[in-house]
Amino acid sequence: MATFTKSQYDTLVEAIAQGALEVKYGDKEVVYRSLPDMLKVKEIMASDLGLNGTAPQDRGRRYASHSKGI
Repeated sequence: MATFTKSQYDTLVEAIAQGALEVKYGDKEVVYRSLPDMLKVKEIMASDLGLNGTAPQDRGRRYASHSKGI
């Protein structure tokens, strides 16, 4: 599983807002084919970083509930 940084996420969001398909992360450069591709990657990053409430460690988590049965 890929691990992303908040900085990479912010850079991608900024590129989306500017309408750019090219994103530079430090010494690496990524050229996306389309806006939908960028939005998919943004969602993957957000999930990995726990920014959209669906972090991998949160999926499937259950909490116990108790009542007196009254």
